Amino acid sequence: MSAFETIIGLEVHVQLNTQTKIFCSCATSFGDEPNKNVCPTCLGLPGALPVLNREAVKKAISFGTAINATIHQNSIFARKNYFYPDLPKAYQISQYEIPIVGRGNIEINLESYNKTIGITRAHLEEDAGKNIHEGNISKVDLNRACTPLLEIVSEPDMRSSDEAIAYLKKLHSIVRFLGISDANMQEGSFRCDANVSIRPQGDSKLYTRVEIKNLNSFKFIQKAIEFEVERQREAWEDGRYEEQVVQETRLFDTTQGVTRSMRGKEEAADYRYFPDPDLLPVFIDEALMNEGRAIPEMPDEKKARFVEQLGLKPYDAGVLTSSLELSNYFETMLECGASAKGALTWLTTELLGRLKGEKTLTNCGVDAPTLATLVKCIEDNKISGKSAKDILDVLVKDGGGDVESLIDSMGLAQINDDGALLEAIRAVLEANADKVAEYKSGKDKLFGFFVGQVMKSCKGANPARVNELLKQHL
Repeated sequence: MSAFETIIGLEVHVQLNTQTKIFCSCATSFGDEPNKNVCPTCLGLPGALPVLNREAVKKAISFGTAINATIHQNSIFARKNYFYPDLPKAYQISQYEIPIVGRGNIEINLESYNKTIGITRAHLEEDAGKNIHEGNISKVDLNRACTPLLEIVSEPDMRSSDEAIAYLKKLHSIVRFLGISDANMQEGSFRCDANVSIRPQGDSKLYTRVEIKNLNSFKFIQKAIEFEVERQREAWEDGRYEEQVVQETRLFDTTQGVTRSMRGKEEAADYRYFPDPDLLPVFIDEALMNEGRAIPEMPDEKKARFVEQLGLKPYDAGVLTSSLELSNYFETMLECGASAKGALTWLTTELLGRLKGEKTLTNCGVDAPTLATLVKCIEDNKISGKSAKDILDVLVKDGGGDVESLIDSMGLAQINDDGALLEAIRAVLEANADKVAEYKSGKDKLFGFFVGQVMKSCKGANPARVNELLKQHL
């Protein structure tokens, strides 16, 4: 089999969570009645003039700051001309020559190595509407038209689908931590176009790239890239590369797991870019620049803090900072008094391990203060770890509850009274005098037998204290 290198570049469209659209005052809310949130400006009616949304610019600056990018104080909006049913103006207002966010980079972390991925640009633009196909009928909903997008264009630096997914997950995490987008992939707030090509190992030439359009789940993005790489490799090996691999836009059929040709891929010249005559060149003053640059702690910074200040392992810190929800949940547990080690274990192993089907961290009903209370009860020796697992089972099943009440109602309070424990120990040892003699003669494994008998006779006994007292007594 011939050896090929995969070349992947990604264009990610992030819907910014502004209250209004990028060039008008229409709402950006999702799921409203079709064609409700429209006006002459986003419909492109004669005489309607666009006005740039200041908040969208600020959010773009925040992203640029997070990826160590050049922020252009002066930028220009252009018209990108093409016809499509969901684009009422027959052009899209975008940025081409001078975007707000220039070159930057992010570091991705894979199992055995880290890698820096270059970002060419991140520019503001308006979204198109949405085509809805029902049988032989096609409808257009223009609620989404003119919604602010930040298009993030990577360098072709990724060499596998794993690297592409790691990059996308890091990007997803960054925009969520910044609070500039909900990045909901199901609702189209975070979607990706993948540019894929291959070349023989050792070759430096870039060959024909194929664009796979509008992918909106990590699973399907990975499958689409892997299928396309295999399709191109087979075409090359069969001597049909130039015939079968042409510059085009393809869609991914999620049912069949294959990419299908959609249309020829345009070049920049086909879009006839020119500065939008209705919009003045953008100048970002120092006040807005400073607002945009005031960003919260980013995932990499938070991970480093968890390692340095809390003593967590880098892998565990990476898991906790992989999503905003997980990170916030963990830090709330710490604020409520749980130890870092206890919070980590009971959040990532115990709670997440119990969330099946549609249950997630945000809808399972077990909030961070509740789980922190459970952890503190273990750490204060009020209940055993086994009892805590039983309580967590009930909390997840019932969608929440009160830990202290469950301890009482389930009779799981741990006995820490030395007097009661010593009495149980004496009774067990007197009833098993022959085994005591065997233990003292060197059969150390019998210690577990004694512990079991004491725990059986004294329900709710603290196992750690039983171990200590048994050793002393024996």
